[in-house]
Amino acid sequence: LGFVGDETNLMHLESPTLTAQQDGKWHPYGGHRLWHAPEEFPRTYFPDNHPVEHTFDGTTLVLRPPPEPENGVQKEIRITMHPGAAQVDVLHHITNISRWPIPLAPWSLTVCRAGGACIIPQEPYKPHPEALLPVRPQAMWAYTNMQDPRWTWGEHFIVMRQDRSPAKYQQKIGFGNTLGWAAYALDSVVFIKRFAHRAGATYPDYGCNCEFYTDPHILEVETLGP
Repeated sequence: LGFVGDETNLMHLESPTLTAQQDGKWHPYGGHRLWHAPEEFPRTYFPDNHPVEHTFDGTTLVLRPPPEPENGVQKEIRITMHPGAAQVDVLHHITNISRWPIPLAPWSLTVCRAGGACIIPQEPYKPHPEALLPVRPQAMWAYTNMQDPRWTWGEHFIVMRQDRSPAKYQQKIGFGNTLGWAAYALDSVVFIKRFAHRAGATYPDYGCNCEFYTDPHILEVETLGP
């Protein structure tokens, strides 16, 4: 989202070191990555320290890392720039290369630079008794604290702020988001991430198709498939 070294880049980036590339461990390089949910160790944290195969046909960039034989999957990301708008289409593929079914969901994480705020839409308001049933699931983690001042719960939006203070601990929350978007705002730039919600499909983490994580260094805008 921008150019490397340009302050308008909304993504958090960390340059890989030679030690990190050779130690066989997973490292948080930032940027945008493809994982598979639900989150488990060591499966989710498979090291991605090696160069990726890449092809470009003039329109779409295809990125394919080495397969993950321990997990039985092959990942692929396809990136297509819109020819006339500030828009990028990103398709995530996970192929089962094992001999048996693997229950998982594609999980794309956009790691945003510190200092901004994430905006999550609320479902449209309807009064009682017109609306008697819940409109979406919400998932919280053992370290989620709803009293944290980084949260703002409004009528139309929920806001999660990134705070660089080292005293701030991790926060995470997830939603079944039928409106299909979330945003990250930093300075005068707003990144809008759009994604699908398939009614009746089984999503991980109690039915979440989007999740949001922050700590003193980053804020992640995460989307999940069924």
